[in-house]
Amino acid sequence: MHAAPETLDLLDDLLSEIRARAWLAERKRGIFYRKSAGWLHFHGRPGDIHADLKVGRDWVRYPANNRSEWRRLLAALDRSAPAA
Repeated sequence: MHAAPETLDLLDDLLSEIRARAWLAERKRGIFYRKSAGWLHFHGRPGDIHADLKVGRDWVRYPANNRSEWRRLLAALDRSAPAA
């Protein structure tokens, strides 16, 4: 099950940074796509939040509970960006 709205509320600043990546589309709050492919979404509850990021053909799980973990997730997201 994807993260509930109250969990996503804790990620507002992170979600804003993700939304700034023009190559992603947010189809539902906290669920991002690259073209028609799912790319990033969140699971968990406060204190145990994680993101699933598409890396190649696999989903890789990243913790997303604090700003330090957010920076690691954003760096991984940027590495997964399509070549321009």
